[in-house]
Amino acid sequence: MECTFENFKRLNIDTSSVALENTEYLYPYWCYPLNSKPIGLEGSILYCFIDGYDEMVFASNPESCADSNVYPLAKNFKDFLRLIVTCGSANPVEQIVWMSEQKFKEHLAAEIMVQSDTQKEVLNKLKTAFKLTEIDNPYEYVKEVQQNFDDSRITYSDEYYDIKGIEKA
Repeated sequence: MECTFENFKRLNIDTSSVALENTEYLYPYWCYPLNSKPIGLEGSILYCFIDGYDEMVFASNPESCADSNVYPLAKNFKDFLRLIVTCGSANPVEQIVWMSEQKFKEHLAAEIMVQSDTQKEVLNKLKTAFKLTEIDNPYEYVKEVQQNFDDSRITYSDEYYDIKGIEKA
């Protein structure tokens, strides 16, 4: 089966155990891009596509530890799932933006150590359904995607500019 977001949705797998809650309803946090298309949630963190960036997958985090509240995670949806399979959930992937490589490795080791049977089952379903392989170095992969990223096509609400205290372009 080809790995597209539409095929992923058709599988109807509950991926909340891997920090990717399926959702139809989206509470509009101030930092969620207006031109985003939701993939799933982890608490208030939105995983999404953004118009103008093809298949790239983003995180939008209202409580980000990074300078930005919106940042790319993967070149495409298949790679995003491969990162989840490699890291055990979307959580370590999303946190790479602000972590050193050593901190990431520590976080990843802790994450993998506490994996539940449900998580392992979901990860195996994803691997099998889409013939996914793990990404050799998820930290380097995500950092490369984020390096020199041009965020000029992301559209924000007026509230975003008010909260950030910046002038709307």
